[in-house]
Amino acid sequence: MKPIRLMSGFFTVGFWTLLSRVLGFVREALLIALIGPGPVMDAFVAAFRLPNMFRRFFAEGAFNAAFVPMFSKKLEGDEGAQKFAQEAFNGLGFAVLILVGLGMVFMPAFVWLTAEGFAGDERFDMTVGYGRVVFPYILCMSLAALFSGILNATGRFAVAAAAPVLLNILLVGAMVVGAVTGGPIITWLIWAIPVAGVAQLALTWRAAAQAGFALRPSRPRWTPDMKAMVVIALPAALASGVMQINLVVGQVVASQYDKAVSWLFAADRLYQLPLGVVGIAVGIVLLPDLSRRLRAGDDAGARIALSRAGEIALALTIPSAIALMVVPQTLVSVLFERGASNVDDTAAIAAAVAVYGLGLPAFVLQKVLQPIYFAREDTRRPFHFALVSMVVNIALAVGLAPFIGWIAPAIATTFAGWAMVLCLFLGSRKFGDAARFDDRFRKRIWRIIAASLVMGVALVLGNMLLEGVLNTPWWRGLGLVLLIGIGAVSYFGVGQMFGAFRLAEFKAAVRRG
Repeated sequence: MKPIRLMSGFFTVGFWTLLSRVLGFVREALLIALIGPGPVMDAFVAAFRLPNMFRRFFAEGAFNAAFVPMFSKKLEGDEGAQKFAQEAFNGLGFAVLILVGLGMVFMPAFVWLTAEGFAGDERFDMTVGYGRVVFPYILCMSLAALFSGILNATGRFAVAAAAPVLLNILLVGAMVVGAVTGGPIITWLIWAIPVAGVAQLALTWRAAAQAGFALRPSRPRWTPDMKAMVVIALPAALASGVMQINLVVGQVVASQYDKAVSWLFAADRLYQLPLGVVGIAVGIVLLPDLSRRLRAGDDAGARIALSRAGEIALALTIPSAIALMVVPQTLVSVLFERGASNVDDTAAIAAAVAVYGLGLPAFVLQKVLQPIYFAREDTRRPFHFALVSMVVNIALAVGLAPFIGWIAPAIATTFAGWAMVLCLFLGSRKFGDAARFDDRFRKRIWRIIAASLVMGVALVLGNMLLEGVLNTPWWRGLGLVLLIGIGAVSYFGVGQMFGAFRLAEFKAAVRRG
């Protein structure tokens, strides 16, 4: 895959991810406005996080780290990719079915382990009830992740990237129906989740079949390929498990404070927009490309692919991070402050957004650096690095909470993210030049930072000039659009002038995508 094709794949994934995240904003805005920070929203967040946590553990974490490189190499070498995909499908489905059964039986224990602060109040029983409805979602999403891996490896990025859009459409629709009919909105919302999982699985299953990989359920078999995949996946599973422990620790700490789980969830949604559009898109496109290049012995091409992926990721991430840090109050008030959400909620969410903004480049760089290891089927060292990150996270989240309260998990997450990046960067040196950023990247990164700082100043000034509009009901949405326009024009204009990037490269990649 040539650099322009890599960029076009990135923009294809980025477009659908952006659409999904925008709809996700609509979803969260409705959730906060119609239900609002409090016991019900806390319970929903904790329950919905359970299947998502295990999904990242089984599907997007351990499984994809092992499956995608092996499948890509078999596809490149014409070495039985169809048979391998069928075996992986059977094995993953069997394993997740067992997990779903255990989750349904032991849901109270799962809730206690992940939100211990709920014990003894109404949130605990609500979370258990919601959890039993949404937990089967993990089966659909794990299998959908497998089909998405097949589609990404064959260069068909659009359908896999579009699948999450279905989730947000159905959840938004469910809340609107609940509000219009006057029924309990949370009931509509909870039951829409498993329905969305079935829809996403059906979409990716059909697309994979059209790509030549029509997989059907059958008895799982223990084959040499499955053994090799498990050997690779086990350290990745442990690493993913460590990252999920970080999330659990943050939630356990937050559950000790009223509304804190809801506040952190809302802030998390805001920084997940650029993380999803940029970081996840780069990771999805880069891993199969690096795997194929290494299989073909193209180290020079692998270095170019890594450098261009890092370059475009940071060109879009660093200005996003600056925006989250300099105008968080404006972003949160316009997007979330309505209905059941008040000024105090806005102030709390904005504080967390600013902290997460400081860590955003680290979260994206992890998506760029991890494929260096996974493409070489090295999942052990990322596990060791994740342990370091976990220690940093737990120490800060637990240690700072008595002094600074509910915001401690956000600070811990940010520092743990940078610790992980440092480990990944230093560890990649053993792979030689193929795993190092090239001269063009090193020249442009400083120009990207300079252009981002200029944009930050423009945002602060623009926020002051538009203060009246931003504080006026019904007009503040337009004010935010104008402020975003000021940021975009200043950043891309100054970036082009500084030589941080060439807009023509973006345009060519978008057209090809």
